[in-house]
Amino acid sequence: METSIDLDTLAKQYLTAWTSADVDAILVLHAPDSQFQVHDGREVVTGADALREAFAEVFVRYPHFGADVRRLMFGDRHWVLDWTLTFRPEGGEERGFHCLDVVEVDDHGLVSRKDTFVNHAEARAALGVSA
Repeated sequence: METSIDLDTLAKQYLTAWTSADVDAILVLHAPDSQFQVHDGREVVTGADALREAFAEVFVRYPHFGADVRRLMFGDRHWVLDWTLTFRPEGGEERGFHCLDVVEVDDHGLVSRKDTFVNHAEARAALGVSA
C-alpha cells in the first residue's frame, strides 16, 4: 500500500535540519539503511552510524554552515536542490560554492539516498586550496 508523500514539506524540513546543523534532526528523516555520497572522490556511506559521522564532518569542515537555495525541483519520489553551500571560517568572511543535491525518498517518506554534487573549482577557491 502506497501512501501519499508530501515532498515539498519533507524537502523544507530536511533543509531546515541541515541549516540548523542538527545531525539528529537530519538522521530522523533518513531510512535506517540510507546512503549518502558527496561526489568529490568520497565513497558512499551507508547506515545511521556512518551517516552521523559524515554529517557531523560537514559541519566541522564548513563552520556556520548555510544554504542559499537557487531552485528546488520535484520528481517521482525525489527532489533536486540547486544551492550554494555557505560557510564562515573563524575570523573570516562568508564563502560559498555551488552544489546540486539529488534526494530519493522510500515508501515510508524517509530519505533513502542523498547525492551531493559539488562545483570543485568553486569549492577549492572557497577553501583556499590551489588547483
